[in-house]
Amino acid sequence: MLVIDVNGTTLLVSGRFVRLARIYDEDWLERNATGDPEKVVRNIANSGTGIDIFTFAQALPETSPRYNYYMEWDNVAAVHIASFDDWWTKKLPQGTRQNVRRAERRGVVVRVCDLDDEFVRGIVKIYNETPIRQGRRFWHYGKAFDTVRKENSTFLDRCAFLGAYYNDELIGFLKVVFIDRTAKIMQILSMVRHQDKRPTNALIAKTMELCSSNNMEYFIYGKYVYGKRTRNSVIQFKERNGFEKFEIPRYYVPFSLKGKLFLKLGLHHGVIAMLPENVIESLASIRAKWYEKTIKNSIAKSE
Repeated sequence: MLVIDVNGTTLLVSGRFVRLARIYDEDWLERNATGDPEKVVRNIANSGTGIDIFTFAQALPETSPRYNYYMEWDNVAAVHIASFDDWWTKKLPQGTRQNVRRAERRGVVVRVCDLDDEFVRGIVKIYNETPIRQGRRFWHYGKAFDTVRKENSTFLDRCAFLGAYYNDELIGFLKVVFIDRTAKIMQILSMVRHQDKRPTNALIAKTMELCSSNNMEYFIYGKYVYGKRTRNSVIQFKERNGFEKFEIPRYYVPFSLKGKLFLKLGLHHGVIAMLPENVIESLASIRAKWYEKTIKNSIAKSE
């Protein structure tokens, strides 16, 4: 990946065969900071950077297409916030409410925290619990204290950290970034060995309280669907916590013959995205088993 500046707009450029550009940190910028997309398109066209395709998306609450570029429907997992009580009583199944209560009964305490040395040390400990998460190599595993602090120090003027504690030990944390009247989870992670205490459910419930008290309109937890993987444990967890699928327009603007060809053939999402869902799930399962075996062997050798 490459970060470049085009007439004052920072772009992230990726892709080996086609250069796909998007606004850097697009998902975390407030609306007045992203600029006019049509102006960005004109600047790229006159930049000589060799970008093949530029993509950008609208954000909640704007769900109706505004631009005349080639468009596909993207999605987010979100709660439209009326109040905490509305979410708790109308959008959560009984099992999820029981999980939040179970966390409290089993001694989990959730509170808003500062990103101080103690909290960073707690994050490092959570990162280093296991080298594999969700069937793939966990990219935060083994990071140094200073790196963890730096990577978690983005958007400090409009974010909050929540920590889930058990016997004064940090066993889970959540970072939420406030964007206009929208709150987005940037990271949520809990210790595997404390899953029985349901710290993740407790973190989401406390964050919902925070969003409601700050008059947020939407609470977003990443995408609802990634590619063609329409049913997995992550989607089920989001559903059980009241998150729903909201579709938003995403635009793709080609600047070269290659870019136009990739759009026409549907290759701008990559070759893997063209495979059937069952094949993608099988490949993910094979990858998970390979990672588990490889990393376990690596750890055994190091010991």
